Amino acid sequence: MSKGTPLVLIPGMMCDGRLFAAQIDVLSPHAAVHIAEIDEADTMQELGRQVFEASPFNSFAVAGLSMGGIVAMELLRQDPGRITGLALLDTNHLEETAERRALRRPQIDKARNGQLREMLIDEMKPSYLAPRNRQNAALLDKVLEMGMDLGPPVFERQSLALRDRPDYAGTLRRFKGPAVVLCGRHDTLCPVSRHREIAALMPQSDLVIVEDSGHLSAMESPDAVNTALINWLGEI
Repeated sequence: MSKGTPLVLIPGMMCDGRLFAAQIDVLSPHAAVHIAEIDEADTMQELGRQVFEASPFNSFAVAGLSMGGIVAMELLRQDPGRITGLALLDTNHLEETAERRALRRPQIDKARNGQLREMLIDEMKPSYLAPRNRQNAALLDKVLEMGMDLGPPVFERQSLALRDRPDYAGTLRRFKGPAVVLCGRHDTLCPVSRHREIAALMPQSDLVIVEDSGHLSAMESPDAVNTALINWLGEI
């Protein structure tokens, strides 16, 4: 990996650069790193446009976790010539299911009515973390702090963008650059089976399953994620 490898990191829903704190520390000495913001639009198309516009790099490798991975796929759809490498962490390449779509509006209404904190806690403990981390108060507090700092308007915009997102299977199938597909073994939101599907669309990709990690692998298992990203960047 050389210092000439620019990297854009895209955090997940209701997360910011703090999600990637461990990655920034390890990767910054070796690569120019930019943290994308995905909180100002309610469609994937517009979020992708904004990330490109805000990027200080003309071309770059991109790594995204969860919703950040979906935005990374949108970048690839919009302008594949600018993407030199793709890292998809704990994410989903398919369009929203009907069941999940039906949940979005009630959740938005709760956020508008002052229940964002309670909703984040209810979703986070059973769904976001591996069993060993569900009582980790420091980790839970960090995740909750990010969500509350972003607030209800961002929750609504991101929920709508996720609800109306397209299917990215064709986009991934056309990508031939260096790729890594990474998933926590205990990710219940975006399970291992989904990442096997993603990796199958990109035969050149490395599939990494992180043991003892859930949906927030970058925070739960930073050493394993850092190793996977360093290996991936070394191929670019």
